[in-house]
Amino acid sequence: MKTYLEPQTVLPVYDECDVLVVGGGSAGHSAAIAAARAGCKNVIIMERYGYMGGDVTGGYVVMVPKLSWYDKSFVRGLQEEWFTRLAPIPNAIMGPSLDKIGKDDDPALLHAWSRIHGCVSESSPQRLVRAVYYEPNQLKIEMDKMLLEHSDSIRVMCHCWGTKPIMEGNVCKGVIFESKEGRKVVLAKQVIDCTGDGDIVRQSGAPFSTLADGKTRCSNTALVWRIGGASWNRYNEWRQAHPEANLAFREGFAKVCGFRAVPMPTPSDDICWINNWHGDMDCSLVKDCTNTELNTRATMRDALAYLKEACPYAFGDAYLYDIAPQLGTRGSCRIGGDYQMTTDDFAFAKKHDDVIAWHSTICLINDCAPIEIPYRAILPRTVENILAPGRHISADNVAIDWCNLIPQCVGTGQAAGVAAAVAVAKGTTARDVDIRAVQDILAGEQDVPLPRNAHTDISYTQVCEEHEYGMYAELAKKEREKAGSLKSYRQW
Repeated sequence: MKTYLEPQTVLPVYDECDVLVVGGGSAGHSAAIAAARAGCKNVIIMERYGYMGGDVTGGYVVMVPKLSWYDKSFVRGLQEEWFTRLAPIPNAIMGPSLDKIGKDDDPALLHAWSRIHGCVSESSPQRLVRAVYYEPNQLKIEMDKMLLEHSDSIRVMCHCWGTKPIMEGNVCKGVIFESKEGRKVVLAKQVIDCTGDGDIVRQSGAPFSTLADGKTRCSNTALVWRIGGASWNRYNEWRQAHPEANLAFREGFAKVCGFRAVPMPTPSDDICWINNWHGDMDCSLVKDCTNTELNTRATMRDALAYLKEACPYAFGDAYLYDIAPQLGTRGSCRIGGDYQMTTDDFAFAKKHDDVIAWHSTICLINDCAPIEIPYRAILPRTVENILAPGRHISADNVAIDWCNLIPQCVGTGQAAGVAAAVAVAKGTTARDVDIRAVQDILAGEQDVPLPRNAHTDISYTQVCEEHEYGMYAELAKKEREKAGSLKSYRQW
């Protein structure tokens, strides 16, 4: 490989702060808000685009899954606040309300919500699940409002791409960023890497892993687009009446696209989003990102024509509504943290003294029951004063598929923000932070349920114990019966 020796240069310091958040996605936005609410008055959030939310608002993910288990809303805090704030806005959100979650005794409600993916549990007896579909542009506006409410504490830097950590030995002192103003520096006492790909951590000297399995969910990229003039209700009616034709329709649509793709609902009946999966892709590689963008757009007109012809009852008047401004990124690099999440965390309901998020997830081996995410999973090894919440948290190549979705990005981001604020206030490093103080702020002040914490209603633990943390799930039983050892789960 050819190389180029970059001449030494002097970079101006653009700003200084106590907490610098690099990346304004669901993890970064949550980190900045949480730090401010935890008392930090000198926070900067740096985002490469002109809006907050990342995949949530720019990638048109459009749905946040598995926020509840039985009748308990485990994923609360800033994640639930999004939907509380959007609820009064017409057509901004759709999903079973908090007072309906866990209901399994109303066949009419179960039938009604079964037409919307993710709103009814997979296990029997079926029950309503808190899964929320949202309008991304409305959420963009609301996320801005949340930042502006803390304008006395948070400074926002849009169109700024954090590119490199400033290291003194193994201690991070700030970040170099690029913008239309050139290459400059922000100095910080605590840095939170919320780039999603560990861009800052990877260059700090801390260990990290790349994609290890090209067949996992995380190894798929996407470019989501939406159609107007459709009717999800009519499509649902048609597919229930013609299941064989619907199977052929889905297969035919994927064939026309050249990759797996399906229409899905939105809060508005007349708008559908087209989710897609480009397999064996790494969203940290230029080639894979470019191919995803070009290949998806190249098929959109043919794909839309197929929808109109194959199912005119629902899509006959459909038209291209918009294309996500941002690549859909499911996973790439993962940090090497002080703790690595594995399948054991899901299969055995492992408990952690430094738990910072207690989340129901998409993992079926424990019936999507809550699992504990420890602080150590966002703490990179060997370096100081960097936290790394979000989709690049420390997990093996199987567990990462279940713990890097939007809820976990928000939850770990919120915890990182509180931890950074506490570290600054008490003059400690991120590694030596008072984790009990962090947990008490999360559970006591920021509406985050945490196990074994006095601020969390004991009924949350009781529902887990009553239902054996999901260990009754058929797959979990099968795996235990097959081998009955931790080793078997690691191999699985």
